[in-house]
Amino acid sequence: MRKSYTLETGFRTRPLPGSGTRARVSVVVVALSILFVVGVAWVRNGRSSVGVDSTLQMGAVGAVVAQSSSGGDVAPSQAITVAPVTGHVPQIRVEFERSDDLFAYMQSLEPAVRDGDADAMWMVSRVYDYCSGYAMAPSAFARDTQVIRDMAMRGSPAMVAARERIGRRCARFVPQDDLSPRMIVAKRVEAAEAGSLAAEASLMASGKPVKEGEAYVRDLVERVKESKDPDAYSALSPEMGIASSGRVALSDQVAGTQFSELAWQLAACRLGLDCGPQSSLMTSYCANGGICSTDPSQDFPSFVYDAAIPRQGVDVVNAMVDSLMREKRAGK
Repeated sequence: MRKSYTLETGFRTRPLPGSGTRARVSVVVVALSILFVVGVAWVRNGRSSVGVDSTLQMGAVGAVVAQSSSGGDVAPSQAITVAPVTGHVPQIRVEFERSDDLFAYMQSLEPAVRDGDADAMWMVSRVYDYCSGYAMAPSAFARDTQVIRDMAMRGSPAMVAARERIGRRCARFVPQDDLSPRMIVAKRVEAAEAGSLAAEASLMASGKPVKEGEAYVRDLVERVKESKDPDAYSALSPEMGIASSGRVALSDQVAGTQFSELAWQLAACRLGLDCGPQSSLMTSYCANGGICSTDPSQDFPSFVYDAAIPRQGVDVVNAMVDSLMREKRAGK
């Protein structure tokens, strides 16, 4: 069996990253800071004001927010009442969201990874993904967080809080751990080969599918829907947005629009994915994309219906989510 990862055990001193890595990561974060200055969906008093350039491709939330800036936003009380969580979420996924030390959390998965546990391998890849921006250059990450704080923009506190949350949870990782994009893909390939549907879905969404062909695409979508696995729904969601527009194999699926991507993500929340105010989902949107709510109590569904969907789109998105859940909402 291939070795799953090479992290050492125990505490270590943290050497400074190499200048090349530090420079590359700093450029990325400064670019995000510029985006942040331009303005990204700040939610205030139940309304949203937007100044984001939709050509920046910040994902469904950012793009739909940009297109909805002309008005018609929906206050949370007018949006769908989020249904109770259904299904069972494995404990190791719950622990990922609750852990304050993701280095220790990942070490705890090592026995299961050695035994070929697909879900443990998937969660290792999620740690890599969540901590990558920090781990590749911790000092640069901290400096850029301070730059954002010093800007004193209206949304600075939210973005700083999200970045500091990542810094605390990922504090024991160092550049030598190689939490790089290349290694994230490698870990997800390992997980998919072991049987993780979520990893398989994420590879499809990142343009590196396990197999080629339209028949495979359709089969994967059907398997994800049948699984009711919230991580798989969430991982597949980017592929089900604009990326699938005009795709014949998905012509009868919830696919092909920015709203459809949101619907898959909202369905994942309903199925049990942690979409709370301090979840990895909300933290990553804010820390990595500058898409933050200024209401620290807002969860992902509330934020989406508050800031990303115009009034005319609410019923459309609700119907999409219902279709994915294979259920009808009360009163419909």
